[in-house]
Amino acid sequence: MSADKKPLLDLPLKVVLTEQGVSHFISRNKKLAKFRLADNVEESGVIMNKFAPLSLQRMILVDYVSKLEISMPEFVSSRQEIMDLSKLVVYSILYKQFDREIKAALLATDVVHKFNRANPSQLLDEKTNLSDTVIRSRMANKENAIKEATTEILKPLYEHIVNDSQLTPEEKNVYLLMTEKLLTKLSTFNWYIIIKFFKKDGFSEMLSTIRQTLQQYMEKSKIAEYISLMVMELALNCENANMRKEARIMYRGIEDSDLLIYDPDVRKKIIEELTQKGELVFISWKLGGGSLAIGKQGRLQITLYNKDDKFQEFKENVQNGKNADTGKKSLIDFYRDVPNGQEGTDLGLYYLSYLDEACKKVNVKFESLVNQFNSSDLTVINLIFNF
Repeated sequence: MSADKKPLLDLPLKVVLTEQGVSHFISRNKKLAKFRLADNVEESGVIMNKFAPLSLQRMILVDYVSKLEISMPEFVSSRQEIMDLSKLVVYSILYKQFDREIKAALLATDVVHKFNRANPSQLLDEKTNLSDTVIRSRMANKENAIKEATTEILKPLYEHIVNDSQLTPEEKNVYLLMTEKLLTKLSTFNWYIIIKFFKKDGFSEMLSTIRQTLQQYMEKSKIAEYISLMVMELALNCENANMRKEARIMYRGIEDSDLLIYDPDVRKKIIEELTQKGELVFISWKLGGGSLAIGKQGRLQITLYNKDDKFQEFKENVQNGKNADTGKKSLIDFYRDVPNGQEGTDLGLYYLSYLDEACKKVNVKFESLVNQFNSSDLTVINLIFNF
């Protein structure tokens, strides 16, 4: 949960906005930036170099963000920030999915069905279109009821977490915080329904379904840590491949490029050269399919590009299916093909097996795909999750 704790993240972040996001910024006379992404597509959005994680998360939660991208020659110095950003994205998707599931579950309860039959002019269903302003006015002076409902929902879950002897104190704290966060991120509409029926006949069904869904998402939240470790491991792998390639160009005749890239002074020179050439490693997070893309809201695609100046040519060849030098494989095959003894290989397989297992346990679909271009050491890695 460290993504929420750090007041500012210092990363060169490009934020691609959804149509809603663009409308929001334009209506407030905010000038949007135009920029080119790793795949050579031009987008409009905002560029952030230092940003508050919670501000970015708020933008994601209201469907203003469709894609995020960072590009750097090296990631070691920004390791914690990149992991925090990755966790923030995963948590944001979990919060949104949780909210959607809770809404569907609440609207399916008997107590809501009975209310709708008795009040056909005030139907509560998927088509109910109450603005936040209207809901907030109806929820005025309900703070105590929200606190009371929150306590009642969380009490048995808290007791279960605290008494679970298999959890470390740190894990208990993370779970306690996560359950609380999930509830606080619920939409005003969901809270309106909860408070409307709180303590009334039939509320126990709502209570039960909220607790069950909370339990599921508490388990799903474990994946955020594994994903951040996997992304960082892959970023370092791409970074080192980039540096080895550049070291072979800069220091012809020296066969062991590893000796060069781990020498601090030489490494600094290689980084300067890569920056000047624009041969960077890119990480992008593509979020769902927007609020209108049915069934795809819980999708996250993380792509790592090890980019060189021939990238566009290779990309077109891949899309046209005519590049015989391109190998399409799973991430596990990618790791198996890394030369023995290369640093990080075992660690990558270790993270991957944990991530794969963790996703299966909590019913998150996970697939990975790697395109490799042998003639240039260019690698494009896709990690796709459906929460």
